[in-house]
Amino acid sequence: MSHGTPLGDFLRARRGALAPGDVGLPAHGRRRVPGLRREEVALLSGVSSDYYIRLEQGRESSPSPQVLDAIARTLRLDAEACDHLHRLCLAPVRRPRHGRAHQEVSPQLVRLMDGWHRSPAFVLGPALDVLAANSLAVALHSGFDAFDNLARMVFLDPAGRDFYQEWERAAHACVAEIRAAYGHDPESVPIAEVVAELTAGSEEFAVLWPRHQVRSKSQEGKHLKHPAVGDLHIQFSAFTVNGAPHQQLIVYQAEPATATAEAFTALSAPADGPVVPSADPGSAP
Repeated sequence: MSHGTPLGDFLRARRGALAPGDVGLPAHGRRRVPGLRREEVALLSGVSSDYYIRLEQGRESSPSPQVLDAIARTLRLDAEACDHLHRLCLAPVRRPRHGRAHQEVSPQLVRLMDGWHRSPAFVLGPALDVLAANSLAVALHSGFDAFDNLARMVFLDPAGRDFYQEWERAAHACVAEIRAAYGHDPESVPIAEVVAELTAGSEEFAVLWPRHQVRSKSQEGKHLKHPAVGDLHIQFSAFTVNGAPHQQLIVYQAEPATATAEAFTALSAPADGPVVPSADPGSAP
């Protein structure tokens, strides 16, 4: 995904997003490239320029937590981005492995989702692959060519522009969520494949991915539009799956006695059981 190191790529992107005035420095003359200079980040973080340059170049692999916190403050990182910075410095042997073998969903969780006839529910992998879904979730996303990967649906499927009424927000969220998962495992094969596909197929994704914005899935509401039942205003929750911390259970809900609740009822069909995508998350369920 890059010719640099994950840590170096992150630091370069985040200092490039700041202007000298953002950190209280005067801007002297024209700059060849936007953003802060490495020497400026080093000065404000209380480290030598040589040390910071080695850090960006991958020649310094064990910075102290205090140094990372100082750099995070200089780069104006929020708590989540700061945690991401620390994760990128973990030794490879300490990283969890999130390969395809870990993308199976427990049968108990599948049965639990199958019992929710008024709440769309599905399980996501770290690359936003849809690993399992109940029948109402499948009906909710029936306007897409495939209900297989949320990022692919947002960026590559034309239906995404109509379904996600706040498309730009959904696009930024998908990129930031994949980037957060990437921080846990920069060598993840599923993430690398999805990023490569989206970078090649979507100009918007190709612009957003190098910004290194980090954010896990929020609990904010969504405004969706289904081709059959119209506007939907939903609330949702995201849960880490116990025993599979790289998986997330997503549950959509509607306020009782609302048009969205009625739409969910209309989308409900006789329970045919949960839908489990094939072993290859790249193929349609």
